[in-house]
Amino acid sequence: MLAKLNSAAVVGISAIQVTIEVHAVMPHDNMPARMIIVGLPDNSVKESQSRIYAAITNSGLFVKQLDTTVNLAPADIRKEGTGFDLPIALGVLATQNLVFPDNLHRYMILGELSLDGTLQPIRGALPIAIKARAMGYEGLIVPVQNVTEAAVVNKLKVYGATSLSQVVAFLNGYDSALQPTEIDTRAQFYANQGQYELDFADVKGQESVIRAFEIAAAGGHNLIMVGPPGAGKSMMARRLPSILPPLSLAESLETTQIHSVAGQLKGDTGLIKERPFRSPHHTVSQVALVGGGSNPMPGEISLAHNGVLFLDELPEFQRSALEVLRQPLEDRHITVTRAKYNIDYPCSFMFVASMNPCPCGYYGDVLHHCTCTPGQIQRYLNKISGPLLDRIDIHCEIQAVPFAQLSQMQPGEPSAVIRERVIAARKIQTDRFSSLPMGKGGGMGRPHCNAQMTEKMLHQFAEPDATSLDMLRVAMERLKLSARAYSRILKVARTIADLEGSEKVQSQHIAEAIGYRNLDRGDWAERGI
Repeated sequence: MLAKLNSAAVVGISAIQVTIEVHAVMPHDNMPARMIIVGLPDNSVKESQSRIYAAITNSGLFVKQLDTTVNLAPADIRKEGTGFDLPIALGVLATQNLVFPDNLHRYMILGELSLDGTLQPIRGALPIAIKARAMGYEGLIVPVQNVTEAAVVNKLKVYGATSLSQVVAFLNGYDSALQPTEIDTRAQFYANQGQYELDFADVKGQESVIRAFEIAAAGGHNLIMVGPPGAGKSMMARRLPSILPPLSLAESLETTQIHSVAGQLKGDTGLIKERPFRSPHHTVSQVALVGGGSNPMPGEISLAHNGVLFLDELPEFQRSALEVLRQPLEDRHITVTRAKYNIDYPCSFMFVASMNPCPCGYYGDVLHHCTCTPGQIQRYLNKISGPLLDRIDIHCEIQAVPFAQLSQMQPGEPSAVIRERVIAARKIQTDRFSSLPMGKGGGMGRPHCNAQMTEKMLHQFAEPDATSLDMLRVAMERLKLSARAYSRILKVARTIADLEGSEKVQSQHIAEAIGYRNLDRGDWAERGI
């Protein structure tokens, strides 16, 4: 007998339909029954037969020992993960008339089986739910742990099951307790949005650094901080999401899809409400950073999509890992190409990094003595390549605040106040770029912030006047600024002007932007901070 079911596989951050065909016949010549799974399954799918028969038996269901062939179509796409356990088990039961076959075609079904027949969560439930709705299925059956995640897709009945026996009873019409889960996606998303545990009000002093963070947030600029240990670099970086514009519903859906595929959503999580903040350790591998692997998964740069990627102690990261960031920072997506697959992941994030000024950390610090030689300092700084530094718009120097001053300082400006100014500046940029045709901005659609402007846009929207241009020329000569600093200064100056509500980029905006290019100065390593 032949049974057909509908399931899905995740490729990249989207899903494709997988048709599961189960064919069972009596074994020949008293040979032992066996199950064969075809259709390019990986080892986790091949191992499912042991889990399936144990789950069926422990669920109180009796099946005959038959020769069973399972085909996962289309056969030219690799099938990975344990989500095919439940549909294959239902197919086996359907071939022996223990499940009504006519009901199977109405649903898309996924779930991992435990040996006792209970269901375990799967990865990628959200993109699978989106695919199920697009294919016109009546409903989606998933483990109960995934039901909140999948139910954010409207116009689709999502059933969260706890066991194989419950799904069998539901499909046979015996269990009316299994009801679709309904979630008011918009109400859930906007409820309590904008509430953050970390706030810039906790930061005392460091007004100039907070100003740099405000400019970075307003224009979507990448930022690097240079300063001694204990100056508050990590503390301020972790508060950056609290001053960024809130996630839109479309951004949240895309961000949640990525985290769903990576299996990083908690059981009760619907849509992600806050911009992600990722801070991998400096021992992170190249694959973990950009994605891929034998079973392709999104990397840290994709998990930071629509949020912030923070690399603390930047020179301690592997040079090879840092260099692969160059193309994603420019294109805002990463294509992972291997012999067996080619996958595209989005990775539009703000890049924030921190580093000490020297190996001991105290070069230029007024409170500590530096023990490093000039050669050691130069080698330490050279760990950050010029092309990578070229993609960082704002270079920010930071000093530790003495305790005597720290204990007397008032709390800083709240994040909510800073965020209002950032949102106002972003609206100016959105209105400005809305007049551009689609396709601008490096193939990623029109830009939505100043950091994404092309050279042509700089001439159109950030052209300095004669006085500002002369100031910029003098600064580049006297401060030994590199040529690559020119466009970065104009982008940052455009953002500073937007924060002030100025239509034109003026000399004071250029002057402040010049101050954020310290690592480009030819004499930086010799002058101290």
